[in-house]
Amino acid sequence: MGLIDFLRTAAVATAAVGFLVPATVFAADGNPAFTNVAEAGPDYSVQGEYVGEAGEHKWGAQVIALGDGKFELVGYQGGLPGDGWQRGDETKRAMGERAGDEVKFQGDDFTLTIQDGVITVKNAEGEVLGTLKKTERKSPTLGAKAPAGAKVLFDGTTADNFENGKLIEGNLLGATNCVSKLPLGSHTMHIEFRTPFMPKSRGQGRGNSGVYVQGRWECQVLDSFGLEGENNECGGIYSISKPIVNMCLPPLTWQTYDIDFTAAKYDDSGKKTENARVTIKHNGVVIHDNLELPKGTPGYKPEGPEKLGLFLQDHGNPVAFRNIWVVEK
Repeated sequence: MGLIDFLRTAAVATAAVGFLVPATVFAADGNPAFTNVAEAGPDYSVQGEYVGEAGEHKWGAQVIALGDGKFELVGYQGGLPGDGWQRGDETKRAMGERAGDEVKFQGDDFTLTIQDGVITVKNAEGEVLGTLKKTERKSPTLGAKAPAGAKVLFDGTTADNFENGKLIEGNLLGATNCVSKLPLGSHTMHIEFRTPFMPKSRGQGRGNSGVYVQGRWECQVLDSFGLEGENNECGGIYSISKPIVNMCLPPLTWQTYDIDFTAAKYDDSGKKTENARVTIKHNGVVIHDNLELPKGTPGYKPEGPEKLGLFLQDHGNPVAFRNIWVVEK
C-alpha cells in the first residue's frame, strides 16, 4: 500500500469511528486537499482578494495560489467581480512567486509586490502607482435561517434526510453522491458549500462537486476563484449557461447558493410543454436571471415529469455542505 492509499484508508477508518477527518487529505488526482485554514500553509495567507487604487482607477485583485510558492494574479479595473467589475471590463494578469517575505509579479507594463497583506503597484519605471489591501468578502445570506414553512434538509445534526448521506468533520455534509429523500417540484432553496484548498490541482480537479437542482440540472461547484466563469466552472449550469459574473470566493471560504426553481410542465401524455426556469444568487449576487433550462445536464437523472430530490455530486474532492433548506411552491 502506497502512502496516498494509506492516508485515504486512515481517513476513512477515522471517520467510521466518529472522529474528525484529518484537515489534509489526498484527492482523486493524488494532490493534497486542505480542509482547514490552520493547516493550509503560508501560500494560503497570500491567496485572496485585494482592493485599492492604482493610477486613476479603482482596482480589485484576486491572487490564486498554484503551489510551491507560485501564484497568479488577476486585476479587475473598477473593483472586484460583483462589486464594480463586470464582464467585458478590463483585466490584467501576471504570474509571480515568493522571494523572501514578499511575492513578486511581473506584468507587461507593471510590477506588483505583496507583503503583509498589501499589494504595491509600480509602473515600468519603478514609480509607485498605488496600493491594494487584502479584504475578505462574505455572502450576505451566509447562515440564513430557514423561514416559517421551510423544510430543513440538513442542519448539521444528522445526514438522515439524504440517501447515502454522510457526516464529515462532525457536523458537515459530505459530497457523497447523496440525494435528498424529499422529492422536489418548484421550490426555493438555500445551500452553503466549502471547497477545499488544492493549490497543486488544476481545472476540474480543484474542489469539484455539483448541486443538482431537482436532480436534473447541475449548478457547478468548483474552486473557480480567479477564473473566467464558464458553464463548467463554479456557478455555471453545466453545458447550458455560464454565470453572469464569476462570484467564486477563495477556497475554504463558506459560500452560498440561493436558488429559485420553477419545474418544467408536462401534459397528460408526458410531453413537455414548458421548460424549467431558474434564478440563482451566488454569494448574494444574481448569476442566472430567470434562465430557461431547455435540457437536463449529465451526471444524474434525465428530464421527466416526476419530482426528484436534491443531488450532491461526489467528484473525488472533499467538498462540504451545510445549512440546506427548501420552501416548496
